[in-house]
Order: sequence, then C-alpha cells, then structure tokens
Amino acid sequence: MDWLLLVFGGFFEVVGVIGIKRTAEKNNVVNHLILIGGFIMSFLLLVRAMETIPLSTAYAVWTGIGTVGAAVVGMVFFKESKSWVRIACILGIIFSVVGLKLVH
Repeated sequence: MDWLLLVFGGFFEVVGVIGIKRTAEKNNVVNHLILIGGFIMSFLLLVRAMETIPLSTAYAVWTGIGTVGAAVVGMVFFKESKSWVRIACILGIIFSVVGLKLVH
C-alpha cells in the first residue's frame, strides 16, 4: 500500500509543478491552489510512504516520478522540445529509479 501512496505522491508533485508553470503564465488564485494543493498532497503521501519505505528509495522514486512527469507534461502540453536526447535522458531516469527499487 505504501508503494501506491508513493506513486500517487509523485503524481501530485507533477500537479504542483503544473501549478508553478500556470502561475508563471497567469498569476491567479486557481493556479496558486493547484500549486499549493499539489505539493501539500505530494508531501503528505511521501511522508506516509516513508514509514515503511527507506528514505533513499522513497525519495528517488518520488523525485523520479516528478522529474519524468514534469518533462512529459512539458513536452505534451507546453510545447517543450521532444528531442531524442531529452527522451533518452528521461529513460535514463526511469531505469535508475527502477534499479534503486530492485536493490531495495
């Protein structure tokens, strides 16, 4: 169950990052609520997951989901570069996180 909470925590980190981007583009209450709500949920789920998952593994998975998620959202919704180098780096992050999980 804690792994599921950790994954959702990573997804909420992406929501928080989307809130940052939206706030940078248009500073309004809704965008601030997305930003703050996303990060609060993300941290709460991370804290709960770390009750049983080791710090190094939990943090790597959480930040990996956030990093990959933010990069993919940027490419899909904010017209950021989709170069093969960028995609290769994203795959490198995914493989690294999976590797840390396997040695857990």
